[in-house]
Amino acid sequence: MPDKTAPDAARRSQRSRQAICEAALSLVGETGYDKLTIEGIAARAGVGKQTIYRWWPSKGAVLLDAFTETMEAGEGTLPDTGDLATDLKAVLRATVDEFNDPAFQAPYRALYVAMVNDSEVSAGFTSKVMEPGTQAYVDRIRAAQDAGEVSEDIDPRLAAELILGPFAQRWLLRSQPLTHEFADSLVDMALTGLRPRIPRA
Repeated sequence: MPDKTAPDAARRSQRSRQAICEAALSLVGETGYDKLTIEGIAARAGVGKQTIYRWWPSKGAVLLDAFTETMEAGEGTLPDTGDLATDLKAVLRATVDEFNDPAFQAPYRALYVAMVNDSEVSAGFTSKVMEPGTQAYVDRIRAAQDAGEVSEDIDPRLAAELILGPFAQRWLLRSQPLTHEFADSLVDMALTGLRPRIPRA
C-alpha cells in the first residue's frame, strides 16, 4: 500500500509555515520589532517554538521570509512605454502608495531594524528585496540609454541609486511627507542630469 504519511506531513508543514509567516506579519504590526518574540509568533500561529527554530534561526529571519513571500511575481521589471520619465513616475508613485500603507510599513521598517545587528538578515534582505528592486531600475535606465533617452556615459546603477536613495531616506527618516508630487519631482530632477547633453551652438 502507498505511504500516505509523507504527503500529509508535508501539507501540515506547509500549513504551519504559512501560519507562522502570517503570525509574524500581523504581530510586528501590532507590537513593533522590539517586542516581537519567537514565543509570541509561536502562540499566534498555534505551533511550538521549536517548530519555528527548526526552520529559522531568529525572529528577523522569520520576518524576512514572511515578507518576501508576500511579494508578487513580476515585481522585478519596470514598464517600458518608450518614455522613461512616464514609466519612472508611474512606478515611483505606486511605490509611494505601498510605502505609506501601514500593512507594508510595519514589516519593512522592522526588517531595517533587524538588519542593524543581524548580518544574515541583512544579506538576505539585500539579495531578496533590495537588489532585485534596484536591478529593475538599472535595466529600465539601460534600455532608455540604448534608446538615446539617457546619456551614454551615465552609469545605470548609479543613476538608479540617484533616484532610490533620496526616496528611501525620506521614508526611513520621515523627514518630509512621501507624496506623488515628491516622486514626480525626484524623477524630473534626476533625469535633468541623466539626459544627453545638447551641444551649445
